[in-house]
Amino acid sequence: MTLSHRAQRLEPSATLAAAAKAKKLKTEGFDILNLTLGEPDYMTPETIRKAAIKSIESGEASFYTPAAGIIELRQAVIERIRLDYGLSYDITEVAVTDGAKFALYALFQAIINAGDEVIIPTPYWVSYGEQVKLAEGKPVFVTATHEAKFKVTVDQLEKARTAQTKALILTSPSNPTGAIYSPDELEKIGNWAVSHNILIIADDIYGKLVYNGHTFTPMATISEAIRKQTVIINGVSKSYAMTGWRIGYVLGDEAIIQAIIKIASQSTSNCSAVSQYAALEALRGDQSCVEEMRQAFEQRLNVIYPKVSALPGVVLDKPEGAFYLFPNVAETMRLCGYTAIDQFVDDLLTEAQVAVVSGAGFGAPEHIRLSYASDLETLQQAIARLEEFIAIKQGSV
Repeated sequence: MTLSHRAQRLEPSATLAAAAKAKKLKTEGFDILNLTLGEPDYMTPETIRKAAIKSIESGEASFYTPAAGIIELRQAVIERIRLDYGLSYDITEVAVTDGAKFALYALFQAIINAGDEVIIPTPYWVSYGEQVKLAEGKPVFVTATHEAKFKVTVDQLEKARTAQTKALILTSPSNPTGAIYSPDELEKIGNWAVSHNILIIADDIYGKLVYNGHTFTPMATISEAIRKQTVIINGVSKSYAMTGWRIGYVLGDEAIIQAIIKIASQSTSNCSAVSQYAALEALRGDQSCVEEMRQAFEQRLNVIYPKVSALPGVVLDKPEGAFYLFPNVAETMRLCGYTAIDQFVDDLLTEAQVAVVSGAGFGAPEHIRLSYASDLETLQQAIARLEEFIAIKQGSV
């Protein structure tokens, strides 16, 4: 049996692959400290869990739901956007999906024809480029440099634009860098996109996770013209500690949303019903759990950032949001005798028993990504192991 060309060309998710390798070693008895996945170490809040149980016991979760999601959840999404963004959407402009990841996948399937181009600033989340290619599109990567605080400019975007440019992905706060675009920066990029009829894909999944006085400005709030040109991607995974429930949502132009719903109807049918009732409680219920987790992540960031920055050779700006550190370790590798990031990451795993993700999967092969969604004790132990590993390697070079 010969596999399809698309399957043969597809790269596996770098984050999931790193996590799987770490989990495998842990099951074999190794004391692995896993900093790979962007997954809060909290249980889903009790009120949300109870709502899910209630939907099971009442029988509500026993049946198919509409492909777009239950009406109550779509209305809750609209209300949450009204409260958080100050924007109004119609029920026909929102769809609930199997995680924000599938929202992106279905969006690309809905808007891209063969040869269409999507501009993706780097460093980027690992699935963006592969999902564009699955839709027969072409990812066009634009480098956001450390000197520019990992943010792209209109001048860079204009140089990348062609007659085939269909969309721009903008993630703020960023995975993996934690960078946040200012309102002025968003306005310039948004106006540029509007003037060239380029769809803005705003991945807002980390919008509630910002720290140390920084603020998140949604692209869609900049102006009405920009809102009409923007598709919002979001979900409950990060802010509500619900990664396993797989509920995302997408808001935007009605024609695009209806196309996404058709794609879902022929692929996933609908999201898990019990997960939808859990998400309904997350969006409508007490929001204090979100702030409690945000404060914990902020504390972790403030504790570990100076420790990681002090590691030999590391270059690292302090993230403003999300829950990742993305240090440049090019000099660290040189000091330790490495020339390849993947070998460096593999040896961290097998020798120091610390699992991180290679920056190569994010389009930045001189970096590694460490998630601080783990508890503080684990993070501090991991940094101590990194320090010891570097010291040993430096001594042997």
